[in-house]
Amino acid sequence: MEGLVPVQRLPVRVASPSLYRCNNSISIRRSISGFAMDRKINFRAPPQFSIRAQQSDLKESLAVSSSSVEDKGNALRIKEWEVEMYQEELAISQGIRIRRKPPSKAPLGYSGPFELRLHNDDADSPRNILEEITWYKDEEVSRMKELNSLDALKKAVEDAPPTRDFVGALRMAHKRTGFPGLIAEVKKASPSRGILKENFDPVEIAQAYEKGGAACLSVLTDQKYFQGGFENLEAIRSAGVKCPLLCKEFVVDPWQIYYARTKGADAVLLIAAVLTDLEITYLLKICKKLSLAALVEVHDEREMGRVLGIEGIELVGINNRSLETFEVDISNTKQLLEGEHGRQIRERDMIVVGESGLFTPDDIAYVQAAGVKAVLVGESIVKQNDPEKGIAGLFGRNISHT
Repeated sequence: MEGLVPVQRLPVRVASPSLYRCNNSISIRRSISGFAMDRKINFRAPPQFSIRAQQSDLKESLAVSSSSVEDKGNALRIKEWEVEMYQEELAISQGIRIRRKPPSKAPLGYSGPFELRLHNDDADSPRNILEEITWYKDEEVSRMKELNSLDALKKAVEDAPPTRDFVGALRMAHKRTGFPGLIAEVKKASPSRGILKENFDPVEIAQAYEKGGAACLSVLTDQKYFQGGFENLEAIRSAGVKCPLLCKEFVVDPWQIYYARTKGADAVLLIAAVLTDLEITYLLKICKKLSLAALVEVHDEREMGRVLGIEGIELVGINNRSLETFEVDISNTKQLLEGEHGRQIRERDMIVVGESGLFTPDDIAYVQAAGVKAVLVGESIVKQNDPEKGIAGLFGRNISHT
């Protein structure tokens, strides 16, 4: 089980005992695993006394000790597994359908509240692409932690340049253009669409986006599924692009927040379909500590209700893509902003970001009428030979600063 330090049986060395016989008394000096021990045993030895019997008793004692260590190790595995089960139950109670890890059976000897739990419906393989990515991220982050400790990242953050105002940039763009502020996505590929741009130069694309009027940029940092990377984020920041940068990563661990900050991020993505309310709250505190904005993404009514119950959220993204079918329906944005949810968002002056399925000026007008003040767009503009013209075509007119 992850996080468990394997218990190693230390070799036990029993040196040849040194014997001193005096008046039928025996003094035995022996060494065990490098630790000297002196014992004086006074008794009248019977004729059949055997040193081997003493050594046998010692071996039996060591075997019992080793068994005790193994029992403690198994007890730890049981507790860790039980904690995972409690976390899973909490996620299910909040309507979270994405499982954080592949289902696992109870450790040997487990007896407790999950003893009768049925796993018949728990498929061993991911049920959708987001779940597959989430499982992979858990493994990937574990490997990355071995190369970059959290303490090292915290020290690196101290030397990192200050963040730019991601939320402020969106508000200013909305005020300047009268349109939703644009978060233009630097993305080479996606699991559903494959390669979007063959001749992919992240810095060149980012500079074209900025020139075309983007308020902020979203940079895919996942390598396996989107062919992105943190090197793209670093390169764009180092190239002098002034647009604040969103690290588009699938966050499953606080470590990733610190790592993104060291690579030049001004904001991070938190997905409500993956994270519990408590996790989102905790990650928001880390973001605030590191001066990072957080875009909290929702897909449905229940996730929206959960997010509105969490303090400190300024940016809410509505993803119009179904997790189950992968179909896109921009009316999802309108539905989630109607009624009580829309009222709360307006009262709290939150910025809603429309995501997925936005290709035309009519699409932009539709979600803007529903209440969004920003849009995150990738495919419809990154595929254009001229991203600047792609942005103008998306909004129906030039929104650049010139």
